[in-house]
Amino acid sequence: MKISKKDALMWFEFFSMLPEDEEIMTKQQEIIYATFAQIEEAVEYRNDILKSQIKGLKTLKNRTYYVGDENKFPKGCISCLLGTGLSAVRKTNKCNIECKFCYNYGQLNDIPPIGEGMWEIGGTKFYEKDIDLLLTIYKKPTGIAYVYLEPFMEIEKYYSVIKKFSNAGIHQHLYTNGTLATEENLKALGEAGLDEIRFNLGATNCSDKVIENIKTAKKYIKSVGIETPMTIEFFETFLKKKEAILDTKIDFINCAELHLNENNIGNYYGENMYISRLGYISPIWSRELTLKFMKIADDEKWDLVVHDCSNYTKFARGLNLSSKEGKWFGCSNYSCEFQRIPYEVFLPILRDENFKFLSEEELPRGYKVGEIVF
Repeated sequence: MKISKKDALMWFEFFSMLPEDEEIMTKQQEIIYATFAQIEEAVEYRNDILKSQIKGLKTLKNRTYYVGDENKFPKGCISCLLGTGLSAVRKTNKCNIECKFCYNYGQLNDIPPIGEGMWEIGGTKFYEKDIDLLLTIYKKPTGIAYVYLEPFMEIEKYYSVIKKFSNAGIHQHLYTNGTLATEENLKALGEAGLDEIRFNLGATNCSDKVIENIKTAKKYIKSVGIETPMTIEFFETFLKKKEAILDTKIDFINCAELHLNENNIGNYYGENMYISRLGYISPIWSRELTLKFMKIADDEKWDLVVHDCSNYTKFARGLNLSSKEGKWFGCSNYSCEFQRIPYEVFLPILRDENFKFLSEEELPRGYKVGEIVF
């Protein structure tokens, strides 16, 4: 069903006014899915044009796109996309800043603690002494990541755990906004055996202090990079500070396609949105900016990797993880993060005269407004 933009808008204005407990009928569901397919097809078409303009575009076994020296492609991402997945190690339930793109936006004071003296690995609570037991029972993962929320809030607790996993030969990377990093704690992380550190430079809008901390990290940690949701603010500020950032000699930049949940979507109301494979909801400009960013990096031959960590990449990640876990063919944890689809967030793109569907047809009989029997 190649629904027209006009008909899609008419229906979505109706859907956006429905009570949350209103059940969607089968024919209405078909209209919803047809609209999403039309939007996604047009978005993919625009992105394909941008990709075609990047001369040095490469793929990692067709699971993601990047430009630059393949030897600098982050091993944490290789673990995620080709290895046994991204095993999250959680400890710190606090953060010292609040970003509007954060998945926990508005809830940072309500994040439950892991437990005194405990770590969460694979959804299970462990004391540090239990890690030895864990490593003798499970086949070791290709990589682990320290997440949730800002590790540097209590970074001194991490050193001994990092050393344990380092001794076991497991690749480890850690995420940080970088504001609390110092020469002392970055050196301690390197000495403990941390392989890779990722700075969310967009969290501080490319703060000069964090740029300096990235430069310091390169002295002590093997692989240092930036991982930030691609936003308009990050794109513009990065280019203004490009020389200083590239002077840090970072190895990679992961440009994450910004996807939204119930906590942060309110910060982006009014933007043109699409839904990828009926899963993640994103502003269409996020990946477009990433592809433009990659073209600049490729044209100027930056000495690093720029990785397009898109919704497609997240889809591939879920398939890889399920495959490695021995789940059934086609199983994936990739899904929509909303209990009820927020139809109203798609009204701006349907009202945007500059956003065109690639082809349109008249609605079939029985699907027009007034023809569906309630």
